[in-house]
Amino acid sequence: METTPQCTNPTHSDSFDDSENGTLLPGLPDDLAQRCLSSLSPSLLFSVCHPWRRLLYFPSFPPFFSLYVLFSPLHGPTTTNPVPGGIDPQNSIEFFSFNPISSSWTPLPTPPQNPPLHLLHRHPSFLSRNLPIQSLTVSNHLVLIAATTHKLFPALSSPLVFHPESNSWFYGPQISTPRRWCVTGSAQGAVYMASGVGSHYQGDIARSMERWDLNKKRESWGWENKAPLKDGRFSREEVEAVGYRGKLCMVNVKGNAVKEGAVYDVELDKWEEMPQGMVAGWNGPAATMDEDVIYVIDEVKGRLSKYDGEKDCWEKVIELEQLKRAEQITAGRRKICAISAKGEKIIVVDVRDKPARFWEVAPPPGMEVVAMHVLPRMISRQH
Repeated sequence: METTPQCTNPTHSDSFDDSENGTLLPGLPDDLAQRCLSSLSPSLLFSVCHPWRRLLYFPSFPPFFSLYVLFSPLHGPTTTNPVPGGIDPQNSIEFFSFNPISSSWTPLPTPPQNPPLHLLHRHPSFLSRNLPIQSLTVSNHLVLIAATTHKLFPALSSPLVFHPESNSWFYGPQISTPRRWCVTGSAQGAVYMASGVGSHYQGDIARSMERWDLNKKRESWGWENKAPLKDGRFSREEVEAVGYRGKLCMVNVKGNAVKEGAVYDVELDKWEEMPQGMVAGWNGPAATMDEDVIYVIDEVKGRLSKYDGEKDCWEKVIELEQLKRAEQITAGRRKICAISAKGEKIIVVDVRDKPARFWEVAPPPGMEVVAMHVLPRMISRQH
């Protein structure tokens, strides 16, 4: 995201207004004016006049970045035909984008309903935990890759993908064995899925590793088998594999519990042991900035740290009460975004500043944050 979430309303003293028929810069053709204005910050363009504000959402204009968030309604989704037992078979997840320039939430277009989409976040049989809905970003796409239906089966037989710059959804290639509670991650423009549980536990699936390479042409898309894990220890819960300098790094248990780490080299198609210092400090949710720096939050201390690969240690960035019990983080545009305990709000930390600066973003009323990602803004013709 580009700025702190603020919005400045244009006034009658603005240099330009709509009375000039949407002219960007008087005396210049629009294509040349766009070149001149592209060097200005999005927050400035938004605040000056309506033609400049609309320019931010043109397909030809360099996009600013926004938050894309999966929400679960706090009181469950509404339905006109509830099923016995109180389990709603409909999708319990809603998709929104947060525009940091206007501080506004916008719902994403409705995902395709053929086949029907059933993503369950809560189930009466699991009162003490939520069911994971696993998502990631790759090549400026949002990818939903694993979830659970109301019958506790895998919800996705193919990845569900949203492309912000075309404002459209589509399905990726069919997964050989749909699963949940698996390892998901991306590196160098490819999606990786490993381990997990299908309709029931299978040892070969719990050790498997597959790749979907989005660098290939769409007609060549498919899942290809890669080097398997040595055992099925990564199939016990959802695991985020963090892309880092040509490798995928992951741990099999969340929080401060004793854990096992693993590293996958995407070029050599080879599994390695995780460095001792890396696994020792991996005490909470982690994310990578541009696949070059790993950040982690110690969910007990509320400490945000970054990994030093040369020294094999973690360096403190900031420690905040608001980051304690953080449930998930994402990184992008030099900012770390964390979901607070119980998904009540989003904490944004600007790691460029010394000391790091932070602020909070409130979700829409009645919504709990499930997952979030940083991607280019959606195209809109209504601004």
